[in-house]
Amino acid sequence: MQPTLVAVAHGSRDPRALHTVRALLDRVRELRPRLDVRLGHIELNEPLLGETLHRTTGAAVLVPLLLGRGHHVKRDLPAAAARAAHLRTRVAAPLGPHPLLVEALYERLLEACPDPEDRSAVVLAAAGSRDPDSAADTRRTAALLSERLGGAPVVPAYASAAAPAVPDAVRALAARGHHRVAVASYFTAPGRFAAQSAAAASGPASAPLGDHPALARLVLLRYDQALARRRGERDEHAGRLELASA
Repeated sequence: MQPTLVAVAHGSRDPRALHTVRALLDRVRELRPRLDVRLGHIELNEPLLGETLHRTTGAAVLVPLLLGRGHHVKRDLPAAAARAAHLRTRVAAPLGPHPLLVEALYERLLEACPDPEDRSAVVLAAAGSRDPDSAADTRRTAALLSERLGGAPVVPAYASAAAPAVPDAVRALAARGHHRVAVASYFTAPGRFAAQSAAAASGPASAPLGDHPALARLVLLRYDQALARRRGERDEHAGRLELASA
């Protein structure tokens, strides 16, 4: 039996968020029909992660539908896995940064900005975190998106907890002569932060990543990477035992 893939969403009061995450997981199931794929939320939406883990048996890989390293990935998910003592668990890496994520961002921008002039300066709007690793991941994604856009400036900015704020980044690009600044929505699903960030754009704003096919492939890639890491650790442990007994 393959370990269950438990996709971990943050949760949102916006009713569209739950619908969007479910649509993404439907794509994941289409790509791998025999895999047991379940959903758990950190807060605000049912089912909560603890409830999902309680109903899961055997082994599970927690795949965060989060876009960088931060408190939830580093602390909340490992703590939830530890509390599920009846399960063999592994926590996968967050979705970003990764080229598949950049491809989804790029195509969402194309949908919102068919005119290349509207993609000449971009603010990458993320949720924000006080964790410096999270900011580093967002900066890396911004650099990759800039490359994908042929060198157009892409400035990372945040809806909370970090600087610059999205409106400040838009104004900074305007001061450099970019009077129509697009906002690339670096959010998995709709919500308050995504709406606030889109409202700050002086040009078009892309939709959240949602159920983009590249995102579904990335979810499975993170699952597979977590399993490969576990197999590698077992092999390394077996090698050490062989050396000790030699």
